[in-house]
Amino acid sequence: MNETKNSQNRPHQPLLTRAATAERLSDAPGSLITLLADSDTTGGALTVNSARFEKGAAGAPVHFHTRATEFFFVLDGSLQVLVGEEVLTLTKGDFLAVPPHTPHAFAPALDSTAEVLVGFTPGMDRFDYYRLLGRVHDGEATVQDIKDSSEQYDNHYAESRVWRERNADV
Repeated sequence: MNETKNSQNRPHQPLLTRAATAERLSDAPGSLITLLADSDTTGGALTVNSARFEKGAAGAPVHFHTRATEFFFVLDGSLQVLVGEEVLTLTKGDFLAVPPHTPHAFAPALDSTAEVLVGFTPGMDRFDYYRLLGRVHDGEATVQDIKDSSEQYDNHYAESRVWRERNADV
C-alpha cells in the first residue's frame, strides 16, 4: 500500500481494524464502545469508534470540543442528539456533523437501541479517554480525573436545560 499524508503533513499508512481484534470497552451499563482508529494510527487525520447503546443507556452528557468536529452516522436504531439547544432524533442512515464549540450530547431515543459510528476530524487522542471512562465505571478512577483531563482530551462539559428536561422524561 502506498504511503499517504494527512492535512497535518504527517505520513501514515492505510489502516485496517478487524472486528475480531478491535478493543471493546463498556464504560457504563448498556453501552459498548468498539475502538477502530485513533489519531496516532491515522497521522492525526481522524479518530473513529462505534458505539452500541441499549434501551435506557445514559449515552454522553452535554459537552463540546474546541479542536475537532464530531460526527455521527446511525447504523441501526434511533439516537437522540442535543445540538446547541435543539434535540434531534437520528435514525438508521442519518448523518450529523457537530462543529467545534457546539454543545452536544447523545443517547438512544426513548424505547430504542442505537448503534452509531462516531468520529472526530481532525483526529484527537480519544481511546485513552474512553479507557478512563471505563476505569471510573469500575471504581479505579474518579469523576475528578475526568474533569482534570478536559484539556488533554478536548472534552469540555457544559449544561443544558433542554437536555436535562429530556433526561427527566427517560
